[in-house]
Amino acid sequence: MLNYLLLATHRTQTMSTSPSKKAKTETTFVDVPSNSDFPIQNLPYGIFSTREDPENKRVGVAIGNLVLDLSVLAAEGHFTFDASFFSEPTLNSFMAAGKTTWDAARATIKRLLSAEEPTLRDDVDLQNRALINQSDVLLHLPARIGDYTDFYSSREHATNVGIMFRGKDNALQPNWLHLPVGYHGRASTVVVSGTDIRRPRGQLQADNKDPSKGSVFGPSRLLDIELEIGFFTGPANNLGDPIDINDAEKHIFGVVLMNDWSGMSMSLLSTFKQWRCPTVQTYIARDIQKWEYVPLGPFGAKNFGTTISPWVVTLAALEPFRTEPSFGPVQDPAPLPYLLDANYGKGTYDIALEVDLKPENGDYAVISKSNYRYMYWNMKQQLVHHTITGCSMNPGDLLGSGTISGKTEDS
Repeated sequence: MLNYLLLATHRTQTMSTSPSKKAKTETTFVDVPSNSDFPIQNLPYGIFSTREDPENKRVGVAIGNLVLDLSVLAAEGHFTFDASFFSEPTLNSFMAAGKTTWDAARATIKRLLSAEEPTLRDDVDLQNRALINQSDVLLHLPARIGDYTDFYSSREHATNVGIMFRGKDNALQPNWLHLPVGYHGRASTVVVSGTDIRRPRGQLQADNKDPSKGSVFGPSRLLDIELEIGFFTGPANNLGDPIDINDAEKHIFGVVLMNDWSGMSMSLLSTFKQWRCPTVQTYIARDIQKWEYVPLGPFGAKNFGTTISPWVVTLAALEPFRTEPSFGPVQDPAPLPYLLDANYGKGTYDIALEVDLKPENGDYAVISKSNYRYMYWNMKQQLVHHTITGCSMNPGDLLGSGTISGKTEDS
């Protein structure tokens, strides 16, 4: 059995920058364990229902071991804007509302959960209706995902995969340092963490050394995982109107952990043993991929499952963890003007990540550690490049970072 760490977290122990150094200390009346992934500084959004009423999906926020039901607060009139979308079964309408509404919602939620604010703290009836134990809820996909795109923005990962498929002399393609390479994935098979993934079947190269011998049909023998971070888009841009790099963050709602499944060729196994698979995971059937990917890229090897975490961490929550990319404050060669991020030196986040593997009847073992700051192309650049042709993005579209590899053997 394959288990993977998919906690939408910004736990301070796993990051080099503490929020207390950048902002005043914030406390809540809620009993939050010291090792919780959900302190008041985080407050990720998700879609939940109770086990007693599983079809009644609505918007909640994680705080400690509880879920704060925002539909209850909205019905009580605690928000300064029309918050009826907190009763909806997806976050799409809230994502579409834009940064001003996001900031207002976060400020209100923080105030109501604050140790100094009596509104929720001293109202036992409101607490009983609005605060629910996480053990009593079911978590669902956070958004109705219209489109899903996965990028390929780790230089180390692109180099490693290039060696596997093309050899050392042609590892990094000439275009890679000039644009964020990506491909269109399958939105219909994006599932929430905990959903079973079936091993895919498809055409495999019959002879690993001689493609002229055709193919055979069977299950993927090398199912791969890819640890990534995905982000959800906010307000739409009009068809034909690209998003400007200076406005890109206004169109990014928040991030999730992601697993991109894949399938690998047996002929690449010896190389793969030295290539440590990193962190949102996408599942890839690499053996299926090897046979099918020429000339248009992966298809069936990438369409059968992508797992994301149920909680969406906002950029506001990640703000204390802004940092310089591992490659330094500038890109060389310099990108074309539309991709030139004036804040590239602080355009990424110090997010420590790891993958845990649990064999059947075995114990968990850490098989990979990495950090989001290893990404060469950041979220803003990925989004801007996606729209530069005039492509329109809609609220709730999902964009994946690509495998987050790094400079060390265990990344």
